[in-house]
Amino acid sequence: MDFVFEVPRFPQQGETLQGFSFARYPGGKGANQAVAAARLGAHVSFYGKVGNDIFGQELLQNLKENGVNIEAVEQEQNAPSGIASIWVAESGKNAIVYVPGANALVDTTYINLVLSKLAFAQVLLLQLEIPLETIAYALRHLPSKSPLIILDPAPAQDLSGLLLERVNIITPNWAELVTLTGEKEVEKAARRLLDLGVGQVICKAGAEGAYLITIKSFRHFPAFPVNPVDTTAAGDAFNGALAVALAEGRPIEEAIVWANAAGALATTRKGAQPSLPYRRELEDFLKTYAQYKKRPQIF
Repeated sequence: MDFVFEVPRFPQQGETLQGFSFARYPGGKGANQAVAAARLGAHVSFYGKVGNDIFGQELLQNLKENGVNIEAVEQEQNAPSGIASIWVAESGKNAIVYVPGANALVDTTYINLVLSKLAFAQVLLLQLEIPLETIAYALRHLPSKSPLIILDPAPAQDLSGLLLERVNIITPNWAELVTLTGEKEVEKAARRLLDLGVGQVICKAGAEGAYLITIKSFRHFPAFPVNPVDTTAAGDAFNGALAVALAEGRPIEEAIVWANAAGALATTRKGAQPSLPYRRELEDFLKTYAQYKKRPQIF
């Protein structure tokens, strides 16, 4: 559950800062990406745990209302649901502190219960808000060829214990890429991950768009121009759209354009899941932008 504070800027250490407003929204990287994919027309099942509390009930109800299958989600009796405190500055940038709660109890026993269902998926989206050893276990025990696995390495942490050869696409943002590799140059950092066995790297670069790095190429996909009000969940909108496009058989280049558009739209609204676009909105946005690009520019 996201607790969102709108602030003029991020507070300094020891400072008490008066904010503009407060709101509460369903969130969590996995849930955000599930809702993003469902709103774009995919058949989505969500796996994980919530607490047996009022937030857990709200989170599950919201997933259900967005068309996400929640049959496999477990409710923990002795842990709260995951919580995030999000500060959104006037610039639209955000800073986040989260407490995993029941997410920390998504263990290998749970993976064994759902492994056959995970293996049946076309695309599996993974994030690091559950224990790293659970991710490692899943990567080792899933079939070698299917599903296509997209790993969002957030919050960024040491990935050396993961079978990265089983990750088809990894999608860090620029800050996460630096944390993961120690390299500040996008291409050099991405190639470090490729050397570790990852299939492809897509760096989510905010206002710069995204970068696709493979063993043979380095490509930039510019962002769509929008006026951002809240960047929360823009990366999750990107991942959800990327997964849907690839599941529909679109080439990776087209999938990234789709993902960039979804991420851009998400920044134009407040909140995490409330900001995620529906398919018609995304398609209309892409059409409008294509028409705009065709108009003669007057200087």
